[in-house]
Amino acid sequence: QVRVVESGGGLVQAGGSLRLSCAASGIIFSINTMGWYRQAPGKQRELVAVIDTGGRTNITGSVKGRFTISIDNAKNTVYLQMDSLKPEDTAVYYCNVEGRTRVSGPQFRLFGQGTQVTVSS
Repeated sequence: QVRVVESGGGLVQAGGSLRLSCAASGIIFSINTMGWYRQAPGKQRELVAVIDTGGRTNITGSVKGRFTISIDNAKNTVYLQMDSLKPEDTAVYYCNVEGRTRVSGPQFRLFGQGTQVTVSS
């Protein structure tokens, strides 16, 4: 069984910074990608940033230049450094992990419980 646990959310003023962390644990043979999605009230969940174990990233345009995603493969942990935060970044941020629990097994795709990020104006 695989667990995905996020941390690091909170309340910050516009222009401030926060760093989110997400660790995957349990029976993991390999990880393909780790990333972050967010969901604001009344809106659909959207991709924020994703990174593979080779360090290749995909970052959505609205946060490009402000958010940085990084991965520690040894710890199965992904980080999201969020700078120059804006009120429109307010949302619940969900970590996403894709991988396999065994060499020939099916791929899993899991979300964490989410962590609230609130940016005040």
